[in-house]
Amino acid sequence: MCTKSKEMTVLYLVRHGETVANAAQILQGQTQGELNAKGIEQAEEVRDKMRSERFDAFVASDLRRSVRTCEIIAEPHHQPVVTTRLLRERDWGDFTGKFIPDLRGVSPWPANVETLEAIKARADCFIAWLRAEYADRRVLAVGHGIINKAIQSVYYDKPMGEVPKMGNAEVRILNL
Repeated sequence: MCTKSKEMTVLYLVRHGETVANAAQILQGQTQGELNAKGIEQAEEVRDKMRSERFDAFVASDLRRSVRTCEIIAEPHHQPVVTTRLLRERDWGDFTGKFIPDLRGVSPWPANVETLEAIKARADCFIAWLRAEYADRRVLAVGHGIINKAIQSVYYDKPMGEVPKMGNAEVRILNL
């Protein structure tokens, strides 16, 4: 008696390319952001590496820096980019737009900074949405540093502090 093995959704999780604010060490949070020349080059490098891969869908955060990164990577595949707010970066509240080195050691944090629990809940919703919408498919998704870390934290069932930080335009593969 033969049993058919069930395929899994394969997620190629990507962090957006470097932005003007990344280079200036400005906390972007949920602002749109703009890729700089290096960020465009990083996205093009991922595009070139992924050119021969088969993808069923391309998904991005609805923030411009992720959408543009995803559009560049998707170019040779001639597929649209689907956007979702679930992949948005952490809402840094009153810290948004601040110079990151100036924030080290600041306590207490503003009450309007999105909690890690809320981010992980959003990551869990993204994984559930992906499994429902793209079951048994290969999906490339472009998000941001903290949400991508939260997705991996939920996936591996590890604290976020144990998930290594992703560099700009880094790709990690998860079998959901």
